[in-house]
Amino acid sequence: MPRVWIQRVERVQKIFWALFLLTLPVTSFPYFPGGVGGRTEVRPLSIYPLIVLLLIYTLPRLFTHSTPRTALPLGAFVLVALASTALACTRGIDPDIGISVSSRAVRMTATLLLGAAFYITVAVIPRTVEELRFALRWLYAGFGIALLWGCVQIGYILFYTPEYFDLIEYLQGFFSVRGLFETRISGMTYEPNWFAEQITFLLMPWLFAAVMSGYSAFRRRWRFVTVELLLLVWASFVLVYTYSRTGYVLWGLQLVLAFLFRGGRKPGRSLNWRGITRRLLQVGLMLAVLLAVVFAFGSRNRYFSRLWSYWTDENATGSYVQYIAVSQRIAYWETAYRIYEDYPWTGIGLGNYTFYFEETLTDRPLYPTPELVYKFTPAEGRNRLVVPKNMFARILAETGLIGSAAFVAFVVAVLGATLYLLLSPEREPRYWGLAGLLSLVVFLGVGFSVDSFAIPNMWVVFGLITASVQVYAPGTGLNPETAEYAENAKFS
Repeated sequence: MPRVWIQRVERVQKIFWALFLLTLPVTSFPYFPGGVGGRTEVRPLSIYPLIVLLLIYTLPRLFTHSTPRTALPLGAFVLVALASTALACTRGIDPDIGISVSSRAVRMTATLLLGAAFYITVAVIPRTVEELRFALRWLYAGFGIALLWGCVQIGYILFYTPEYFDLIEYLQGFFSVRGLFETRISGMTYEPNWFAEQITFLLMPWLFAAVMSGYSAFRRRWRFVTVELLLLVWASFVLVYTYSRTGYVLWGLQLVLAFLFRGGRKPGRSLNWRGITRRLLQVGLMLAVLLAVVFAFGSRNRYFSRLWSYWTDENATGSYVQYIAVSQRIAYWETAYRIYEDYPWTGIGLGNYTFYFEETLTDRPLYPTPELVYKFTPAEGRNRLVVPKNMFARILAETGLIGSAAFVAFVVAVLGATLYLLLSPEREPRYWGLAGLLSLVVFLGVGFSVDSFAIPNMWVVFGLITASVQVYAPGTGLNPETAEYAENAKFS
C-alpha cells in the first residue's frame, strides 16, 4: 500500500479512536437499530466508532501481530462461555416471557463478543507513551461533556421547577432511553447508579493516581494544579448528586488507597513505624471527615438516608436489608448460587438465568420485596426479564466452575500487569500501576451491582492497563517513538 494511503488510514484511525473515547459516557443511546441491541437497556454509543476501528485496525493487526498475553485467558473464557451456551440449547428449555433460549443465546453471545472487542481494541491501539496520554486526554474530554451535563441536571435538584425538569428530561431523551429522577442525576447514562459507577470506575482511578503521583497527561500545569486535579474535584462534586451508595463507598476507598500510595514511592523503600502510625492516623481522620460529609449530603435524600434512618423511622417495616432495598439483590445472588449447585461445571449458558430463576428461587414471601412482585406480575409492556445484577454470580451460574476459573485467570493476568507497573523503578509506569490497582479494587465493588458484558467500563479499563504494560514492558524495548518518555514524563 502506498505511503500516502497508510497515512490516511492512520489519520482515520486516530479520528475514530478519539470518537470512541469521547462517546464512552453514553451507554443507553436511544437511536440503535433493533437488530443491534435496539431493544436493550445497554446501548453504548461507542459501538459505532468501535466497528470502524475493528475493520481498519484491530482485526488486521491480530492477523499480523501477536495478541497480548492477558487476552489468552479471556479467549479461554469466551470459548467456555460459548460452549456452555451451545450445550444449554440442547436441554429443551421451554420459552418463557415470550423469549426463547436460542434468542437469548444469540444476544448474550453478541454482548460477550462485543466486550472482548472493546478490550482487544483498547489494548492494542496505544503503542507509545504519547498514544497512552492521547487516550487519557480524549477520555477526559468525553467525561468533561458528561460532567457538564451532570451539572445542568444538578440545577433541577437545587432549584426544582417542573418546567426546567421537563426541559432537561426532554433533552436527556437524546442520550438515554430512560427518563430522569427528580432527586438524583443520571448524567448521560440509564440511571444514577450507572453514572456513579462510570465516574468511579472509568474516570477516577486515572485522576486519583495522577493527583497522588504528580503525573499529568497534559503539558500545561499551574504549580501543583493540573487538569487531573480540577477534573477530580469536579467529578467528586457531580458524584455527590447521584446519591449512589456504591459510588460513595468506591470514591472513599480510592481516596484512602491513593493516599496510602501517594508520592510514587520506589520499590524496596519501606516506611518506619512512625511513618506507618502517622499515615494510619491521617487515614482515620480522613475517614471521619468523609463520613461526616456523606451524612450531611445523604440526609437530604430519602433514598440514601435509609442507610441510617431505619432505627428512627416509625413507619419502617420488615428487616433492615428490606428497608434499604437490598433484599432483592440477595435473592438474586442466592438463586444464582443455587443454579450453580445444580450445574456446577458448565453452568446453564449465557443469558439463561431468567429461565431458571422462578423454579430455583428459595421459598419466601414476595410481598416484602416489591421488585420480586413486579417481576412475577404479568403486565403488557412490562420487562419481566430477570438478571443476577452481579457479575460474579452471573459468571458462576451461567458458565460454571470452568468458565469462572478462566475469567478469574483473566483478572489475575491484568493484576499481574498492574503489579509489574506498580513495582517499576520509573515513576511514569508506576502511575499506570497505581491507576490499575485502584481500577481493580473498584471492579471488585462494581461487580456486585453490574452484570452486563456490553457495558464498556471494565473492558476499557483493563485494556488501558494491558496497553500500558506493553508500552513499558522490557520485551517491547524503547523504540524511537517511546525512547524519550522518561525525560518527557509530566511529574512535579
